Amino acid sequence: MKRPAALAFAAVILAIPVSSSARDENPRPVPVESRQIPNFKVGSDRSRFGDLEYLGGIEIASSDRVLGGLSALRLLDDRARFIGVLDTGHWITGRIERDDAGRLSGIADLTVAAMRDKDGQVIDARWRADAEGLVIDGDDVFVSFERRHRIERYDRDDLPAASPVAVLPHRIPDYEFRNNRGMEALSIAPPGSPLDGALVAVSEKSLNKEGDIFAAIVTGPKKGVFFVRRYPPFDVTDGDFLPNGDLLLLERRFSIAEGVGMRIRRIAGEDIAPGKTVDGPVLIEAGFGEQIDNMESLDVFVAADGTTRILLASDDNHSILQRNLILEFALIE
Repeated sequence: MKRPAALAFAAVILAIPVSSSARDENPRPVPVESRQIPNFKVGSDRSRFGDLEYLGGIEIASSDRVLGGLSALRLLDDRARFIGVLDTGHWITGRIERDDAGRLSGIADLTVAAMRDKDGQVIDARWRADAEGLVIDGDDVFVSFERRHRIERYDRDDLPAASPVAVLPHRIPDYEFRNNRGMEALSIAPPGSPLDGALVAVSEKSLNKEGDIFAAIVTGPKKGVFFVRRYPPFDVTDGDFLPNGDLLLLERRFSIAEGVGMRIRRIAGEDIAPGKTVDGPVLIEAGFGEQIDNMESLDVFVAADGTTRILLASDDNHSILQRNLILEFALIE
């Protein structure tokens, strides 16, 4: 995604090619240090924020420079192990740890591996592997890419050394994509919901003539292009479906005056259809006074106690000025 212009250091780091050591062909472990974030609002123990309750979070760091550029993180069925993608063209896998109170406490067994092309070769050119969106659907894993805009399907059992087994039609005309503002959010609607298992992609900031965001129902009988109402300066960074079929969109803003901000918008599933422009209420909005950074990832899951949880993660852009955060919220219906 497009990086905040004021973070010049981050821009310099992103301009440097990924080193060969970061393109190891085989998965390798990455050391991680974690620090708990007990309160979401700085200087306050308040837990309710809009329609969400803050349950805890962690800040993670590593001596290995490969950790950074997180685009998407998805929990597996055990609600602990995860698969993620970095915008440097890497897979990451690991396990979330919790303390005795059930709050996030750390990351274990973190591994990283370079992504491969259809011929099984490690992708050396970063512009070919700018991974942004991620979805896991049974044995299938889907990833959306910017710059070389596409959605690829992988066999989950072959990760992290997998090669793509198919490229999906993404429905949005290629000429409508802005180079570094393409398909940022990728999600699958729950079976039995209005979109009934369809794959949905939403761009970061590829806009139509009305200034709204290009999106698409990629698969299923309702496939086609739709639009998401845009409210500048917010841009989409990720999304996922709630169990009832409503779509949550994570949005980020940046300005010199106000710094980084984020919000989550809820789009009714029955409103999403080809040709429509959709909108919905904001569930939470946070800014300088809360524990956020460049929030890039949103994952919805149902916890063991039946509550709907939202896991957010940030991208530190490989910059000493930013942080890798993982935050957990419960949806208050």
